[in-house]
Amino acid sequence: MIGRLFGSLSQKVPSFLYRASLMMKPQVVFVLGGPGAGKGTQCSKIVENYNYTHLSAGDLLRAERAREGSEFGQLISNYIKEGKIVPVEITINLLKKAMEETMGKDEKKFRFLIDGFPRNEDNLQGWNTAMDGKADVKFVLFFDCSNEVCINRCLERGKSSGRTDDNRESLEKRIQTYLQSTRPIIELYEKHGKVRTVDASRSVDEVFADVKTILGVE
Repeated sequence: MIGRLFGSLSQKVPSFLYRASLMMKPQVVFVLGGPGAGKGTQCSKIVENYNYTHLSAGDLLRAERAREGSEFGQLISNYIKEGKIVPVEITINLLKKAMEETMGKDEKKFRFLIDGFPRNEDNLQGWNTAMDGKADVKFVLFFDCSNEVCINRCLERGKSSGRTDDNRESLEKRIQTYLQSTRPIIELYEKHGKVRTVDASRSVDEVFADVKTILGVE
């Protein structure tokens, strides 16, 4: 009897493990910091060295804006131009789709860096509503940098990036939006002990040395 029971259990284990692998939830690190804090640069270095997929909310929105036939293209364009935050439903849809596509191609790719999100309380509530139980947020990687350093970096980047929002007027709006809307989100996660802060005013390699220490612990 015990032998039969053990036999049937051992047959069930592989199928259970297979189901568990199918149900693997995305493991998410939110990457936040002001415009020009170096989020994209550091995310690229993390991807090179660790098994993470980088999803930039801004890049996904810009790609959607440029996609022919997009019903949201003009709307996204207007928000970005004004330095405002795009409606959360659009951003979460794009993030969810990108995560599903990545995991669909390779089930080992379930770790994601989500860069530039959540940028305000509306974003956070939208994420909690849409992704509750569907993704695990491990922590927030916060690149802390002074406003002046951020602005100067973006102006420098604007000379070659071709980004319409890398100009002083847009940047000052974006910095204000960041201070009013995103900083409170970082503070909220801080209260729950879920923020890992890096001084982002230093060189790329110095910043990445700190990032490696954080990811080594996590």
